[in-house]
This record gives sequence, C-alpha cells and structure tokens, in this order.
Amino acid sequence: MRPNRFYDVIKVGPVKVGTYNNGRGQTRHTAACTAPGCGFSTEHRDRSAAELAARTHRCNA
Repeated sequence: MRPNRFYDVIKVGPVKVGTYNNGRGQTRHTAACTAPGCGFSTEHRDRSAAELAARTHRCNA
C-alpha cells in the first residue's frame, strides 16, 4: 500500500491542514497539531470543516 500523500497543506497556528486521497479513492481532509505532546488530529470530508477545527483548536501542550 502506498503512503498517504498530502497536498494543499496550510498551517493555522500550530495546526496543519492537508488534503489526501484514502485507499478507497475518496478525498479526505485532516487537521493535526504539530505542538509536542498535543496529539490533536481530526479527519473530515469537507475542507471547510478541517479548517474550522484548526482555527478553533486550543492547544493544551
């Protein structure tokens, strides 16, 4: 299986939002916090939902 290839990546504060195609041929969007020890990540069908999650994330780390 080929690894996920993220494209259209943006950074909102400590959170990166990227788009990828999963193994079923669907386009998915993810938001993941890059702060050490945070562990926040979400997966969405809509790009706008992933960007909203990135904007509203308050990092505990």
